Amino acid sequence: MFELPSGVPMQALLICVEVVLIPLSAIGAILIAARPKALRFFGVKTVIAAAVGVVAGVISGMLRKGLGQDVTWSGNYVEYRNIFPIPASGFLLLLTIFWLIARGVPLNRNRPLWLKVVGATLILAAIGITYLTIAATYLG
Repeated sequence: MFELPSGVPMQALLICVEVVLIPLSAIGAILIAARPKALRFFGVKTVIAAAVGVVAGVISGMLRKGLGQDVTWSGNYVEYRNIFPIPASGFLLLLTIFWLIARGVPLNRNRPLWLKVVGATLILAAIGITYLTIAATYLG
């Protein structure tokens, strides 16, 4: 297993990064979808936090598979961890697309209806990925 020089397992550190950054980016996604002015302040930071969180989650999942039979996992934990990279990547893709399109709409104009629908979808995806992150990390 990979460890830091201090002896802390790398997987534990990556799970902590994932648990903090993905729900934090979900809050940022809800803010930028609901308030156009928040896009200017939180847009780039939210996308970067989501990208780092998703990458940390994928890498920690690969490290978990390398643990083999050393640790016993509950069935729900393994199921959530196995499917986690797909919805997390989908959330990151939806967030990035929304951010790239919404930043082109001037603040003195209303967002088009289709962009509001994408924003509502982003809010639902943020709630879902937060639930999945908590379920995939705390059930083990």
